[in-house]
Amino acid sequence: MRAHEAGALHADISNRGPAWLRTPEDVNALLPTLWPRSVTRGADGAVAVAGLSVRDIAAEFGTPVYVLDEADLRSRCRDFRAAFPTEDVFYAGKAFLCRAVVRMIAEEGLHLDVCTGGELATALSAGMPPERIGFHGNNKSVAELGRALDAGVGRIIVDSFTEIDRLTALARERGVRPRVLVRVTVGVEAHTHEFIATAHEDQKFGFSLAGGAAANAAFKILDEGVLELRGLHSHIGSQIFDASGFEVSARRVLALQAQIRDARGVELPELDLGGGFGIAYTTQDDPATPQDLAKRLRKIVDSECAAENLAVPHLSIEPGRAIVGPAVFTLYEVGTVKTLDGIRTYVSVDGGMSDNIRTALYDASYSATLASRASDAQPLLARVVGKHCESGDIVVKDEFLPADVQPGDLVAVPGTGAYCRSMASNYNHVPRPPVVAVRDGQARLIVRRETEEDLLALDVG
Repeated sequence: MRAHEAGALHADISNRGPAWLRTPEDVNALLPTLWPRSVTRGADGAVAVAGLSVRDIAAEFGTPVYVLDEADLRSRCRDFRAAFPTEDVFYAGKAFLCRAVVRMIAEEGLHLDVCTGGELATALSAGMPPERIGFHGNNKSVAELGRALDAGVGRIIVDSFTEIDRLTALARERGVRPRVLVRVTVGVEAHTHEFIATAHEDQKFGFSLAGGAAANAAFKILDEGVLELRGLHSHIGSQIFDASGFEVSARRVLALQAQIRDARGVELPELDLGGGFGIAYTTQDDPATPQDLAKRLRKIVDSECAAENLAVPHLSIEPGRAIVGPAVFTLYEVGTVKTLDGIRTYVSVDGGMSDNIRTALYDASYSATLASRASDAQPLLARVVGKHCESGDIVVKDEFLPADVQPGDLVAVPGTGAYCRSMASNYNHVPRPPVVAVRDGQARLIVRRETEEDLLALDVG
């Protein structure tokens, strides 16, 4: 159900919720697949992460606040590292990036994917070895490419003929031979929202496979001999649960590998199948484990290489959401509770679309729980909304909360580690929330809360 562009009165109205949402037997229960692994509900009824109560977190850091379970994030890094021991696992920094997270993923043996100069600067300032950095982006500037070359970034994923020319000129000037991959648009549309399906033909990323641009890009790089073409790259979308899309994508990309071999006598040594692995936001989601993903992807690549008589290339993947998404929840304080008889109950919190735009932008679904206490009240179907001047300012479209939810309560929304803080805004001049990492019962600030002074410091008028 979406908010109508003309306002809430024009939207679809239902007080029953979606078909998949069931009335819980225990409104206080926490479904483990939705929460960081150390999250529990204590004897006092309050939610705790790594042994620290959310009441204490709210008292020290205020709300809204993004709460990161550091041990959970690290364990998910290790899960992917263990599942893909001979492959390269690139953490997709666009999901969420700060210097503390860069250090965590580096210490856990992962590589890092960045797609802007700002992300590259964050990675380098945190000490990420540049040879373990991959640089994405459909419109990298000359300055960004130059900085990547000067830093010694391990690989650059080229996205246009203009970029090939830019990078070639910069490499000649510096006398270096950067490693590159060609991003291929394979014509596979993942079963996801239109705006996050990135491999169909009509979109801004990559070189078209069907139109021949991908092959021509590879031939151009090989023929000019300035850049070192290591392989091909494909990314079919985000929040993907079905491996069939990867099967079609791998088949088409490896067919191009064979075409390049036959035309130029070069068998490219690398293949990157991207990321987009889904996580559980609600009870309707059933994500695969890293071990299951590894088994499926290896089977797909081995089979397609055998069909094309190709040596199996060195494989890379790019999980971002699957690592940081489940490791974080957002903690809010309830400000008002408004019941519209026969229509809906609105629970308004002190954040909203400025700290989580995904519900409004992608029609994304989230879960929530009353976090500061347990309740014996009956479940109440509610909509958790924000404080912004928009009818579409929705955090959780439909969720069962205790019927006695009231102002001053804390509400926690799981699965907010990916694309929430990284896409946060200052809409309505609301400062962005902090990020707090919790480990072994101790909390530390890793991204501080913005202040009104921060906002005014940019206003030079």
